[in-house]
Amino acid sequence: MGRPKKTRGMKKQMRLAEEEEILLLKQWIESQKPDSGSNPLALGPLPERAKVGKLQEDGVFSRYAGVTRFDQLPISDKTKRGLKEAKFVDMLDSQRAALPHALCGRDLLGAARTGSGKTLAFVIPVLETLHKERWGPEDGVGCIIISPTRELAAQTFTVLNKVGKFHKFSAGLLIGGREGVDVEKERVNEMNILVCAPGRLLQHMDETPNFECSNLKILILDEADRVLDSAFKGQLDPIISQLPKRRQTLLFSATQTKKVKDLARLSLRDPEYISVHAESVTATPTTLSQSVMIVPVEKKLDMLWSFIRTHLNDRILVFLSTKKQVKFVHEAFNKLRPGIPLKSIHGKMSQEKRMGVYSQFIDKQSVLFCTDVLERGLDFDQAVDWVVQVDCPDDVPSYIHRVGRTARCNTPGKSLLFLTPSEEKMVERLHEAKIPIKLIKVEDLVLCGRNLDLVSDLDGYVQQQANSDKVQEISRQLASLLVSFPDLQTVAQRAFITYLRSIHKRRDKEIFDVTKLSIEDFSASLGLPFTPRIRFANLKTKKKGVFESSIDIEPGNDDDDDDNVAAPRRVVKRKDLLGDDLEEEDFALRPNEEGKGGDKSNKDEGVPMPGTRVSKNKKLKISQHRPSGTRVKFDEEGNPVAPLAVVAASATETEVALDEEARNDYYKKLGEQLRKVDHEDKKVEKEKRREKRMKAKIKRKQGDMEEEEEEEGDERSASSEEETGRKRKRAKKTYFDDNGDGEEGGKINTDSVSIAELEEMALKLITQS
Repeated sequence: MGRPKKTRGMKKQMRLAEEEEILLLKQWIESQKPDSGSNPLALGPLPERAKVGKLQEDGVFSRYAGVTRFDQLPISDKTKRGLKEAKFVDMLDSQRAALPHALCGRDLLGAARTGSGKTLAFVIPVLETLHKERWGPEDGVGCIIISPTRELAAQTFTVLNKVGKFHKFSAGLLIGGREGVDVEKERVNEMNILVCAPGRLLQHMDETPNFECSNLKILILDEADRVLDSAFKGQLDPIISQLPKRRQTLLFSATQTKKVKDLARLSLRDPEYISVHAESVTATPTTLSQSVMIVPVEKKLDMLWSFIRTHLNDRILVFLSTKKQVKFVHEAFNKLRPGIPLKSIHGKMSQEKRMGVYSQFIDKQSVLFCTDVLERGLDFDQAVDWVVQVDCPDDVPSYIHRVGRTARCNTPGKSLLFLTPSEEKMVERLHEAKIPIKLIKVEDLVLCGRNLDLVSDLDGYVQQQANSDKVQEISRQLASLLVSFPDLQTVAQRAFITYLRSIHKRRDKEIFDVTKLSIEDFSASLGLPFTPRIRFANLKTKKKGVFESSIDIEPGNDDDDDDNVAAPRRVVKRKDLLGDDLEEEDFALRPNEEGKGGDKSNKDEGVPMPGTRVSKNKKLKISQHRPSGTRVKFDEEGNPVAPLAVVAASATETEVALDEEARNDYYKKLGEQLRKVDHEDKKVEKEKRREKRMKAKIKRKQGDMEEEEEEEGDERSASSEEETGRKRKRAKKTYFDDNGDGEEGGKINTDSVSIAELEEMALKLITQS
């Protein structure tokens, strides 16, 4: 049997009940509003009698600040049903601290560890704000939730649909990398809640007819520190300028910004700052076991391969610096067959493919290679066992976000960070930020395939037995692969270049110093037969036989994976902040001087290695440090004269002193001459333009007159052409007689024959036939 239809009376009764509920919720929230600046976590538990309903026995509303369950909050029954069906019962610390202030309509800066439930802390206020305003389709956009990446926006949209299942709000997901923009433009004006990336939202604001957000009630910035940084500035500022200033704004992130400049851009009104774990001993979850290993750059792939081979039953998330590295490592390791499925995600993949890989990684045990596109906010449903950072993150906040993909919601997790010897200072930075990471030095380990214990003590998680497991050197296998697959060699070269570029462009030069890396050994570890050449701009230190020029590296973040920032394409030089696409001209092979075999004996001798190819599109750069004013002039007798000696007064025979007044007079005279010449040039140019216009005008008039004459001539000649047309046609015809007695061997020329003669000839032909 189907569900019975609601009558008009039932609908009216439901509407009245909803209005009464909204009135009670507003009174409850207003009467028990927490003090501004207070921390709800510091409040004690409620009495038992206040935990079951809104009212106590004396008719006073119960306190909702400090409660531990969602059903104790002043929220609608529809939201409670959605939370219960999604199996959200008990609140986490971030939700307990943020929700009491957010439900009051206050602006909020929420900072909490990764995996602490920040998404629900802003989804519930969104639903309740629109519910209390009785928002409908005709009211337009009431809430905008901005996320820095597509995956995070899609995840937020999923949570919103689960919790808001029983509400009647319409919600839309606006992200790039997929088709259907025209369909979005047709329906975006009907949406009440928009979950979007900054780029796609700005596109609709610019292109979609009648799209406006003047009625917006609440704005959410997820991973706010990332959305507010310089990479999104060109997109976020135009968006904020089109939003009303009287609105509620909520900012959430694991590493929250407190910059006055950023907060002023958002027009926040006395925001509450909620830092859930500010007083905690660690900045990362206590269930996360963290280790760091000092590994030379040329041994990173060997260590990564050995780690994967010994953890075939785990889900491993591997972070690399650039998209080209992800592509190379994924393709190369796939061909080497480690015994576990390998997947990859980076910013150049289509949205459908990225979401498919994301789902497959959650469903089964595998290794996922990725860039920082996955470092923020994503919840892998407690599926990640290990987070391995092959390349050092930019800073401490990036490290926190990366390791936050595991150990979520108080579940155990493990992380491993590879650092080169020059990056070891990052360990001090992590300790200063209250991150309990354990340093494991492998200086005494022989990383050349001999029997060894890879990590003798990594809290029991990395288990390799001495005399049984090895760190396998795979550079020879990679070299064989590059010979068998030439396309893979190109990918390896680009991975090499983009990694060095990313290190060179890092701001913290105390940690990231490209001159301390063994470039030749790193190239050999990728299996490359020759070392691609790179020029590092403004680099004064030069290693032995390492840095030879062929490419300019401009400042900036070479391989950031933000999806919503448009990056101009180029071949050799790039000044954009995102992307790392390189053309064939982006690298030049550099053999050593001994010959073609790739012997590295010259490295110890410090012999520079000349390049074999230079980019055709390379632009010559004039050195800014080149000495100036060295041009030599000669006087009439042929003696050299120093620059500006004409306006100088010689003080002594060996010293030339400049007369300031004479020099100023000279410059003034030159200025007057230049102005005079410039005036004359302008006058001549003006006269030339006038003559050119006059000639064009005369030419047009002549053309018009010729057209009129032609038209008149055509009219006069039309009748004469009609009269002579037949004669012309007849003049072209020739006739033949049977006997061939005519002129020109049987041909008769009709031009000299009269009409009478032609009639006679015709009669003759008729009688003969």
